[in-house]
Amino acid sequence: MRRIASFMLAAPLAGALAFTAAPVSAAPTAPVAAVAAAKSAADPFSVFDVKLTATKKAKAGGKIRYTITAVNTGPHEATAGTWFVGGLFPKGVDLRKISYRTSVDDTACELIKRELFCVLPATVKKGESIAMVFDAKLTKKAAGSQKAVLGVVSYNVETGMENLSKEELDRLGVPGFGYVKSATTKVVR
Repeated sequence: MRRIASFMLAAPLAGALAFTAAPVSAAPTAPVAAVAAAKSAADPFSVFDVKLTATKKAKAGGKIRYTITAVNTGPHEATAGTWFVGGLFPKGVDLRKISYRTSVDDTACELIKRELFCVLPATVKKGESIAMVFDAKLTKKAAGSQKAVLGVVSYNVETGMENLSKEELDRLGVPGFGYVKSATTKVVR
């Protein structure tokens, strides 16, 4: 198990919570000739079918386990560095106490406000799946229902841009697509 001990803090992500099948951030204004070429780039390079499971009930101060399983349904492979796993964790979670597990070595995560995204340095071909488990600790003051919105964000990254951070891809206006689910855990006493 890997524990996220320290996070790189950065400015908020532009459009990071726009988890829809539309671009995460709008493309910059382009000349008319470029707009025609961009129309075909508006479709996602890789679409993910996401399943999310979570602990149904937990005590304040206890743990919630989130398991994300995502299958690349195509049309293309998701190249390493062009897709991220994670999302928005509940307000009742202590963000300093989130650990994760995955079979992909050298996975790195970045926390920005309440959002935690991990880059898994692996290429996922059409039909292949990835899985990631997050264990999050609730604060002792957590109450009510705790809702998380987690899944995969993939970008239409051009060759040579694979090593850019999610934040930089958003800043540059690279088309991004969110494939997420929500899960709610009831806090019991």
